[in-house]
Amino acid sequence: MLRIRQAFDRTSVQDIRRTVGEELTKLSLRETLRPGNRVAITAGSRGISHIALILKTIVEYLNALGAKHFLFPAMGSHGGATAEGQVALLKYYQVTEDVIGAPILSSMKVMEIGRTEGGLPVYIDQHAFRADHIIVVNRIKPHTKFKGPIESGLMKMMAIGMGKQKGADLFHKAAIEYGFPKIIEDAARVVLEKAPILFGLGIVENGYDETARVMGLLPEEIESGEKDLLSQAKAMMPKLPFDDIDLLIVDEMGKDISGVGMDPNVTGRNRDITGTFPHPTRVKRIFVRDLTASSNGNAIGIGLADLTTKRLVEKIDYPATYMNCATAISLEKGAIPIYFETDQEALSVAFSSLGLIRPERCRVVHIKNTLQLDETEISETYEKELLQRPDLKIVEGPYPMGFIVQGNLLGLRLDETRKKDLSD
Repeated sequence: MLRIRQAFDRTSVQDIRRTVGEELTKLSLRETLRPGNRVAITAGSRGISHIALILKTIVEYLNALGAKHFLFPAMGSHGGATAEGQVALLKYYQVTEDVIGAPILSSMKVMEIGRTEGGLPVYIDQHAFRADHIIVVNRIKPHTKFKGPIESGLMKMMAIGMGKQKGADLFHKAAIEYGFPKIIEDAARVVLEKAPILFGLGIVENGYDETARVMGLLPEEIESGEKDLLSQAKAMMPKLPFDDIDLLIVDEMGKDISGVGMDPNVTGRNRDITGTFPHPTRVKRIFVRDLTASSNGNAIGIGLADLTTKRLVEKIDYPATYMNCATAISLEKGAIPIYFETDQEALSVAFSSLGLIRPERCRVVHIKNTLQLDETEISETYEKELLQRPDLKIVEGPYPMGFIVQGNLLGLRLDETRKKDLSD
């Protein structure tokens, strides 16, 4: 195997607090916000870089204006579709009252605030709707289920995340008939018209999981501004080093990595009732080794793999996983692939399933997860192609695929440990 490093666009925000403050200042909030106003701030379920600091900076800014404030989970059915589960999910990202300086009002109760052109009801968290103002904060990125001018971001959070399980369930079902882009745009426009949205804060991350852009958007700017930010996010998105892969080994999947555990925008693998989207990456077999702790057992996306391990399967919280799959109308993503006691057993079956090609000639890519792709391991089969790729640099190798005593692979982050274990 060869360890390689990819060069992605590393545009990044150097001072998060200052940049967020500057964006808030540009919005001239003093003209709208009055001392004593109650402001609801969204808190999502994704692992967004610096999200606690971003939310804390917003709260401090509101304090300076004399406003009262609270956070509310805006994550659809995530966290097991319970108020307590959603608070627990936020806690993992250090989004707590002690850290942020604002209470968290969590409830699954919603209010209908209007209807789309097609007659579908639009729901919003009751605590948020009763506030004087709502601030929407989210990362803008390509969605894992569909493609369109609006994908994952502020508009989707307003349409689905703020509607809790009731709204998420309705619009995921409606998307089968109308398509996600139209459903999200129609519902979000109702929210912008009927709800007291103060502003949106869009976040874009680069290929290193770092904050690359933060932009404050007034209500009338959110839709067009998000489209521009999505274009930037797509250009910065990390990708696998090669498109043609026989076996993709993924160390970990999870909700903090992608909404479906492993991002189809990276793997090219998207099993969905609404169909698949075109993607240049062609992977024959996917072997996923483990589930992240912060997923709290939610293994949605496991159905995108061909093989997995017993240790991953034993970590699955089936009610939480099935609830998420059912709400997202993604039943296939909850299907359990064949699994094995050790990585070595799984790899043996994976290689034998690739046909007549010998294991040493297979095109293998080994990644930590679909979010961290700057360093990966690849088989020597790619060596000639490496010579024509100035964006790829060999960091180490070649060396044999390493296993620890238990027959499991060594994870990609264990640089020094890997060398030590192999010598023991």
